[in-house]
Amino acid sequence: MQVPSEVDLLVVGGGINGAGIARDAAGRGLSLALCEQNDFAGATSSASTKLIHGGLRYLEYYEFRLVAEALAEREVLLGIAPHIAHPLRFVMPHVQGLRPAWMIRLGLFLYDRLGGRSTLPKSCAVRLPGSPLGAGLKPQYRKGFVYSDARVDDARLVILNLRSAAAHGAHILPRMRFCGAERVEGRWHARLEDLRSGEHHELHARMLVNAAGPWVSQVAGTLGQGGGPAKVRLVKGSHIVVPRLYQGDHAYIVQDAGKRIIFMIPYEREFTLIGTTDVAVDAAADGVRISREEIDYLCTSVSRYTPHAVTPDMVVWSYSGVRPLYDNGKGDPSAVTRDYTLVLDDGGQNVPQLSIFGGKITTYRRLAESAMDKLQPWLGERRGKWTGTEGLPGADMGQGGAAGLLARLGERYPRLPAALLPDLVRRYGSLAYDVLGESSEPDDLGRDFGGGLYEREVRYLIEHEWAYEADDILWRRTKTGLHMNAQQRAELGDFLAGMPGLQAQDSALEQAYA
Repeated sequence: MQVPSEVDLLVVGGGINGAGIARDAAGRGLSLALCEQNDFAGATSSASTKLIHGGLRYLEYYEFRLVAEALAEREVLLGIAPHIAHPLRFVMPHVQGLRPAWMIRLGLFLYDRLGGRSTLPKSCAVRLPGSPLGAGLKPQYRKGFVYSDARVDDARLVILNLRSAAAHGAHILPRMRFCGAERVEGRWHARLEDLRSGEHHELHARMLVNAAGPWVSQVAGTLGQGGGPAKVRLVKGSHIVVPRLYQGDHAYIVQDAGKRIIFMIPYEREFTLIGTTDVAVDAAADGVRISREEIDYLCTSVSRYTPHAVTPDMVVWSYSGVRPLYDNGKGDPSAVTRDYTLVLDDGGQNVPQLSIFGGKITTYRRLAESAMDKLQPWLGERRGKWTGTEGLPGADMGQGGAAGLLARLGERYPRLPAALLPDLVRRYGSLAYDVLGESSEPDDLGRDFGGGLYEREVRYLIEHEWAYEADDILWRRTKTGLHMNAQQRAELGDFLAGMPGLQAQDSALEQAYA
C-alpha cells in the first residue's frame, strides 16, 4: 500500500463524515490521505436505520435548522445517488393518549415545507381499515398519517464517497491505524501503522481532520499539545431484522408507551428492519452488540401494532452502532442533539486540527462543506462547493433510470441469472457493467457462494472497494449475508483466507480496538 510522505490534509476515520470530507476536499484539488484502522463504514456508519430523512421527531426539540437542512439534503442525495437511495412512504397510525392528531398534522405541515422544493409526495391523512397501508397493523388502528422520506444503503454510501475521493486523487488507506501526531515546524507529523503488514509510516500534513466517530476522544488524546476539546456523548442504537411482517413497499413509524419513535421498514425483499433504541454507553466497545433487553423492548413495542406478535426467536440478524453525539447536556439520550459540531484548533501555531462531533447520515455532505468552510483560511484559492451536483460513482444510469438500466443489462447479459441483475443495479448502478465485464454464461461468474453472491463480484469488491474480510462483503458492501446460511458464510471466509495477500491478521486488528 502506497502511503504518501506529505499531503495538504490528513483525515482520520473512514465513516460517512470522513468519507464525505475526503471527497469534497479531493474534488477541490487538495492532496490528502484518509486512514481507517478497520473496514470503511465498519462501525456507526453501517449501523444506521438506513434512512435519508429530516427527522420528524426533532421538531419537538425545536431543531428547525437541522430538520430544514436534512430535508434539503434528502433531495440532493436522491439526485446524486439514485442507485442506492430511494423514496419511501411512511405510515404513522394515530394512537389515542399519545401525540394528539393536531400536533401530528402541524408537524407534517412543517415537514412538507421546511426543506424547500421537494419532488416527493406531500403528507396526508389516511383511513387504515381496508387500505393496503393498514395491512401491517391491528384493525383497532383506524386512522393514520402518511408522509415521505427516503431510504439508503448507508455502507455503500460511504464506499461510493471514497471511490469518488480516490478518483479525484485522494490516497485511501484501509486497515491503517492512526497512532498519533504532533505539530512540528508548521506541519502535523503523523504516525501510521499498517495493520495488515505491521509496517509503520510517517506522514506530514498541513491540516488534520479528526473524524473518528465514537473514537474522536481517543484520537484527540494522541495529538500531543492542542488536541482540542472532546465533548462527546456516546449513545448506542440497535436494530433487529425479522422475516417480513407485511406486504407493501411502505414503512411504519410507531410510538412506544413513552412516545419514542420506532420504525418498521421493508428490507432486502424478504425481511423487516425494526429500530432503533437509544442507550447511553461509556465507551464505544460497550455498543458492539445488542442486549437482550433491547431485543425485548423492540419486539414488545412493535407488537402493540402488528396483527401477530413479534418475538425474539424471530430475529434473524441484529446490529448495533454507537452514535458520537455532541454533548448538549440533555439527560435523555433521545433528546441529545443529532446536529453536528465542528471544533477548530490551530494550537497557536497556525497548524489546524478540526474535530467532528455528531451528525447523521443525511447531512454528511453539508457537514463536509462546513468543514471546508472552517478550513478555508488554510485552503487558498480552490474550487468551490461541488458535491451537490456531481453524481456518485454509478449514478449515471441513463434513460429510464434504474428500470431502464436493468432492461439494458438484461439485453446485454441475457443468459445470466435473472435475480442477479436487479441486485447489482441496487448496489452499483451503472457500475454493474464493470462488475460483470465480459461474462456471458453463468460459469463466467465463477463460484456461487449463495445468496446471490458470485466469485466475480467478490473479486471486484477486493480490487475496487477495499474489501478484505468476509464481513466486509457479506454485511457492508452487500447484504448477501442475510440470504445465506452459516455454512455458506463460513465458506466465503475460507475462500478469502486462501487468497494471496488477504490472510487476516486478527491479533493486530484486535489490538487496534483494545
